[in-house]
Amino acid sequence: MEALVWETAEEMDKKLAQRVRRIRRRRQISQEQLSRLSGVSYGSIKRFETSGKISLLALTKIALALDCGDDIRALFSQVPYRSIEEVIHENR
Repeated sequence: MEALVWETAEEMDKKLAQRVRRIRRRRQISQEQLSRLSGVSYGSIKRFETSGKISLLALTKIALALDCGDDIRALFSQVPYRSIEEVIHENR
């Protein structure tokens, strides 16, 4: 059984970018400051916040600069099994 997809990858990326922007603003960090803190170019940060497009490495650097590295570390770490077959095949 396949899960229904309620939002596109692009929509998910834009929502992620909005959450990162809210964190940046809450911490009173400008895009320019975040660029210096993270080592990610100002243009990449600006593009990410408007379009959701960014490389995984740049996103990781931004997360670390915003003290959100644990969120990146937690990605895909506790994915529930969808079937008994997945449990069986994981250990092969």
